[in-house]
Amino acid sequence: MHIDILTLFPEMFTGVFQSSILKKAAEKEKFSYNMVNFRDYTKNKHLKVDDYPYGGGAGMVLTPQPVFDAVSAVKKDRQTKPRIILMCPQGETFTQRKAEELAKEEHLIFICGHYEGYDERIRENLVTDEISIGDYVLTGGELGSMVVVDSVVRLLPDVLGNQESAPEDSFSTGLLEHPHYTRPADFRGMKVPDILLSGDHAKIRNWRKEESLKRTYNRRPDLLRSYELNEAEQKMIDEIRINEGKE
Repeated sequence: MHIDILTLFPEMFTGVFQSSILKKAAEKEKFSYNMVNFRDYTKNKHLKVDDYPYGGGAGMVLTPQPVFDAVSAVKKDRQTKPRIILMCPQGETFTQRKAEELAKEEHLIFICGHYEGYDERIRENLVTDEISIGDYVLTGGELGSMVVVDSVVRLLPDVLGNQESAPEDSFSTGLLEHPHYTRPADFRGMKVPDILLSGDHAKIRNWRKEESLKRTYNRRPDLLRSYELNEAEQKMIDEIRINEGKE
């Protein structure tokens, strides 16, 4: 996978891309990336990339020319058909499912806006996806694109040390993940559940499934509406409801 990020502030990405999993993934050539300052593509003699909105109003709007030309340049360099992602608070809310979808792509281009917004022609004629990381507004799309890139790259083959980690993540299965424990078994009187020390893998799997269902039921019951429970899971949910006095 190759990722191009169009931004007016490429320096913001240095710490994120030079740390942790993203750094290791790039070093192992599991993906490559390029920061593109689309100001370099403006034809404005003052190097402006924004202008006042037609019809009046507060704030400045990104003009289409620098963004269109920057996208054309990176597409030409790669000779691919990329997904072009506009980071925007009006976009679809980012989910693990979307991350899994994007992880299958060969080339991603992220457009990180600033100021009041984008010229609508960018949205209508250039991008393939609009993504929001939540119902709030940031000063620009850079932080949001970092979130999306991190969640996508960790799903690429051989990026994580344990290949079973990503498929078992919260949301990947449709449920929140079960609790985790490690050594010591007794920390200041707080003990690890006995079943995890039993060595009985079938019982441990069953416990983890029940805890996953319980955590989802209590914290994100909305997820259960789109999750297809099998007979054993439905029985677990019924027992959870009874035990918690909700039945």
